[in-house]
Amino acid sequence: MPLKDLPPDARPREKLLARGPAALSDAELLALLLRTGIQGKGVLQMADELLHLKRNDAGSEGFDGIAGLLHATAEDLKRVKGLGPAKRAEIVAVLELARRAMAQQLTERAAFDSPEAVKHYLQLNLSAKRHEVFAVLFLDAQHRLLALEEMFRGTLTQTSVYPREVVLRALHHHAAAVVLAHNHPSGSVEPSRADEALTQTLKAALGLIDVRVLDHVIVGAGQALSMAERGLM
Repeated sequence: MPLKDLPPDARPREKLLARGPAALSDAELLALLLRTGIQGKGVLQMADELLHLKRNDAGSEGFDGIAGLLHATAEDLKRVKGLGPAKRAEIVAVLELARRAMAQQLTERAAFDSPEAVKHYLQLNLSAKRHEVFAVLFLDAQHRLLALEEMFRGTLTQTSVYPREVVLRALHHHAAAVVLAHNHPSGSVEPSRADEALTQTLKAALGLIDVRVLDHVIVGAGQALSMAERGLM
């Protein structure tokens, strides 16, 4: 159904202005960005279908929800019927603004004043990647963010992490502390024995240059686990 045919209080724009953005579904928020549908498909239907494309059905077009869409590139969106250059640019711009806003928060205040903000930032950057990525948050002496670097990439099941490279990057950034992070493309965030062993290896290596490992966060679709909170550090 076209938006103009919906009751005023059911139209996404009016609903947002009256009740706030939290009252809208993911599809309704996305529909506000898309603005118009295509012939034979209203904008709400188009938004819902875009969010629910499955990777195994649509290959690189699939997003599996809002988390997957957060990592879409302009090239990914180009493969979706009905998304012209203007719509693609707007979606990519909004997603990048979200990442930058979260990064700014972590550069302006101690990261561990808000552990949930750290998890959300890592989810925003890692959760929907289709391959395993090992990343490091480099922090200053006040635990403010200096940089996030994706340091190693692997297959869907394993990745090789070299402590020497992590130490060199910590020295480069003059970091006082780090938060380790990696994603599990399978979706589970339960740490493996290999994850625990890697954490201890990196703690020992970084300890030699007086850099503290504050946490190791494992990110999956829609969730993140802190090994520090689990008492595994």
